Amino acid sequence: MLTRLHVQNLALIEEADVEFEEGLNILSGETGAGKSILLGSMHLALGGKADKDMIRTGEENALVELVFQSDSERLSALLDEMELPREEDGTLLLTRKLSQTRSVLKVNGEIATARQVREIADTLINIHGQQEHQVLLHKQAHMRLLDNYVGEKLTPILQEIEAKRRQYKQIREELESLSADSRMREREISLAEYEIREIEEAQITIGEDEEIESRYRKMASGRRIMEALSEVEQLLLEDTDGAAGRIGKALGRMHTAAEYDEDLQDLQSQLTDLDGIMSDFGRSLSAYMSDFEYDDASMRELEKRLDLLNHLKSKYGQSLEDVLSYGEERRESLEKLLHFEETKEKLEQETEDLHKDLLKLCGKASKLRKQAAGEFSEVISAALADLNFNQTRFETRVTPNEEQITDQGYDEVEFTISLNPGEPLLPLQNVASGGELSRIMLAFKSVLADKDDVETMIFDEIDAGISGRTAWKVAEKLGVLAGDRQVICITHLPQIAAMADAHFYIEKTTDGKSSITRISRLNEETSVRELARLLGSDQITEAGLANALELKQQAEHTKRGGQ
Repeated sequence: MLTRLHVQNLALIEEADVEFEEGLNILSGETGAGKSILLGSMHLALGGKADKDMIRTGEENALVELVFQSDSERLSALLDEMELPREEDGTLLLTRKLSQTRSVLKVNGEIATARQVREIADTLINIHGQQEHQVLLHKQAHMRLLDNYVGEKLTPILQEIEAKRRQYKQIREELESLSADSRMREREISLAEYEIREIEEAQITIGEDEEIESRYRKMASGRRIMEALSEVEQLLLEDTDGAAGRIGKALGRMHTAAEYDEDLQDLQSQLTDLDGIMSDFGRSLSAYMSDFEYDDASMRELEKRLDLLNHLKSKYGQSLEDVLSYGEERRESLEKLLHFEETKEKLEQETEDLHKDLLKLCGKASKLRKQAAGEFSEVISAALADLNFNQTRFETRVTPNEEQITDQGYDEVEFTISLNPGEPLLPLQNVASGGELSRIMLAFKSVLADKDDVETMIFDEIDAGISGRTAWKVAEKLGVLAGDRQVICITHLPQIAAMADAHFYIEKTTDGKSSITRISRLNEETSVRELARLLGSDQITEAGLANALELKQQAEHTKRGGQ
């Protein structure tokens, strides 16, 4: 669950610390006090879009920190997969720092991408903003909600449908390319034959280009090499005036001296080694010079071969391996072109088989949806009744359409509703108002909560457009949701605020020059005073406080199950 929110220098917030609790956490305050800023700060830390204009005027940086406590195995596996650090006690710290030039996200102190943080957030928290209920106006969302209810049985089928569709699309594209007109096919055959012949006639050997380049560079410098080596030979080896001859003479004289003084034996040995080195060097130099190949014809042959190999690489790939690989691909293409009818027939059979497989898989998905649709309609109807939708009928329609196969199958899913007795079932988007859609979404959230293993749910003004008994029903539903997960709710309604397990008050103050948003935890007494304000008391009177206290007691009675 979310245990702490820390915000610094963001919009109207100079600094704020909120320590959330289990159960239902309520945030209330005057309109414009900054409740949306707090929700926006959470979005930032969860990988949402950042804007430098959000930094508080006069400050260089803004900071948001979210601290979660979770033992989710799915979260641990995700962090390991992303190679991000995780704490043994299940603590997770998400940080977002904004400056005028950059935005930095961190997970447990290590920099992460926005995509990574959003994936992590999906395992931790579900935020229902003021506009989210609008998704109910789109049928694509209807299928997604029903599929969430169907659950894990449907997932492998949809994954297989997606893989088969990808394969089907690839083969269809290949078939369409084969079905080009005959003249174009003949040109393609001619081009493929030419390219294959050009590569084969080159008789390429892997690595020969590097070897030839080395030999070419060596031969290109051949004259200078031979001139230099001839001079070396003359200086060291030729005649008695060369270094080798002088060392030989010196060795003879050293031998004579050593006969008279044994202490010269070591020097004689060193000079003997030097004479041997010179002899070995002379033989090696002579062998190199005699084996050295240099003539204009050889140079021209190497140059011609290099030009050919570089030409092939410029046309078919960056390396000789690429050239040979391209040649193999062209041979396969040529084979298909030369055996066009057989290839076409084979591909057509493959597409037909894949289409049959897709229809079977879509049928399995459709069967699961139809089996779940009736039960889903019943539990949604019950949830709607709990939210003061009396005598409302709700139905989930699953309509197969084999002509339109997507990654989700061939079904069209649509929610229909009748809000009043005697009225026909009509598409949801044609009937419900904004306030009704908000409550209907809450019904979906409550039904699907058990299918979703996130530990924290946030509702931003779920009370839009409702009052009276309906408001109390919504409050009861939120209380039920908060029974086994953390719920954070921004509200203006006293009925909902009265259900709080932890109540926070958001206020904006100004000194005439700047404004500051502050948030504080309310105790029992101050919570009752805030309920009195929400009940509409311009001035907090004894009567208003009595009404607020009664509302609070009624909420406590409801949370205890009416006991």
